[in-house]
Amino acid sequence: QVQLVESGGGLVQAGNSLRLSCAASGRTFSTYVMGWFRRDPGKEREFVAATKWAGSYIYYADYADSVKGRFTISRDNANMVSLQMNSLKPEDTAVYYCAASSSAAFQEENTYWGQGTQVTVSS
Repeated sequence: QVQLVESGGGLVQAGNSLRLSCAASGRTFSTYVMGWFRRDPGKEREFVAATKWAGSYIYYADYADSVKGRFTISRDNANMVSLQMNSLKPEDTAVYYCAASSSAAFQEENTYWGQGTQVTVSS
């Protein structure tokens, strides 16, 4: 059974940092794109960052404009992805979801999702 488990969320003040981690199990995700999305209550789910791994290096990393220069996605191995979030803003407050997909577009039928971890940034 495939599982994606996020960790590292919490409450921080604006300007501080958090690091989210996601551990996947149940299969090897070496050829999958792994990434992060977020959802604030009442809003649509929003893409944050994604990466494709090529064995020993990041093949590519993509970011939403709203987090470029502040967030960094890393791929520790085929089944682990992290998100370093610096200079956090109150508008970064959301539930953050880890995703692993065989589709670069994260089509629902090809994507596994974690349960989410809450990130709250106070002003």
